[in-house]
Amino acid sequence: MRRRALAVLLGAIATTPGVASADGVRAAEYAVPSTRYGHDALGAGHEWAMLVIHGDDGKSRFYQNDSEIVFEDTAPRLVDADGDGDSEALVVESSHAEGSRLAIWTRNGRLAATGFLGRRHRWLAPIAAADLDGDGRVEIAYVETPHLGKVLRIVRLEGDRLVPVAGAQGLTNHRFGEPFIQGRIATCDGRATILTADADWTRVVATTLSQGALSSRDLGPYRGAGSFRRLKGCD
Repeated sequence: MRRRALAVLLGAIATTPGVASADGVRAAEYAVPSTRYGHDALGAGHEWAMLVIHGDDGKSRFYQNDSEIVFEDTAPRLVDADGDGDSEALVVESSHAEGSRLAIWTRNGRLAATGFLGRRHRWLAPIAAADLDGDGRVEIAYVETPHLGKVLRIVRLEGDRLVPVAGAQGLTNHRFGEPFIQGRIATCDGRATILTADADWTRVVATTLSQGALSSRDLGPYRGAGSFRRLKGCD
């Protein structure tokens, strides 16, 4: 049976003037550090029991999953996953028994999620969200098991589901224990481009999406996290 988040509104910030959307997120953060999962993929102190959503209605909501799920991530990312002009929070949730999944939250709770990876201490590392193929819809990029399988995944929000779009093996964006995630989505030669490392952390790889398929090309040597910022033809 699908686990549901327990949502409790514990407080609110001052209401600000203006018209708010039904589910828009102004900011989000993790709170209440937890040691109950004990994976430490990002080093100690990056597993959390609570997600705080600051809505564009001026109120803050505090969401806590059941005791079997933590948030395992650096920070929530604000994305417009459905292209409606309002932001949602993109997070990583990890189950004690089934590992991680990618989830999208609005100020009203969890909207959608991928399936769990299926095994404890199996993690995924988000990259970013953008219209990757120029069709006007937003895709979300992440690396599934960046320390083991090293598979780039692309999903898209359709209603209340995150639907698989494409995947490619041999790419990664995180090394176990580092408190940050590398790579990004850039505009390279006029196209939305996913930047990651190759599986051996020796090369920078550019990946693009077209007609449901991913294509990758080598952009040069990897020489640390700064390698993703100093690339000819990429902003």
